[in-house]
Amino acid sequence: MRRFAQIILLACLSALTSVALAFDNGQYENVPADIRAWFKGVMAPNGVPCCDISDGHRTEYDFREGAYWVPIEGQWMAVPDRAIIRDRGNPVGEAVVWYVHHRGSIVISCFVPADAV
Repeated sequence: MRRFAQIILLACLSALTSVALAFDNGQYENVPADIRAWFKGVMAPNGVPCCDISDGHRTEYDFREGAYWVPIEGQWMAVPDRAIIRDRGNPVGEAVVWYVHHRGSIVISCFVPADAV
């Protein structure tokens, strides 16, 4: 039980850190309201918000060895199953990945494939 509480605490702190680092310097002002609302409403399967439009990165992806792979900062990374969102649709028509830097590593928090339904 204690281990579970530690995992939940880490997930919450990661989410809060990524929210604190989120910013919009005007590049998203012309995004339609429905797309903006979708970005704000996407949640990881564990119930943690993926954050906002400025945190989601449109990306290409590949499916190999039974897993999604995305390029992040020049490196292809496997998307963990816990980050894959299949039930929110995808109004942008491109895959979107949310990630944070944590202790020198990149942690993928959410991923919506281009064909999500």
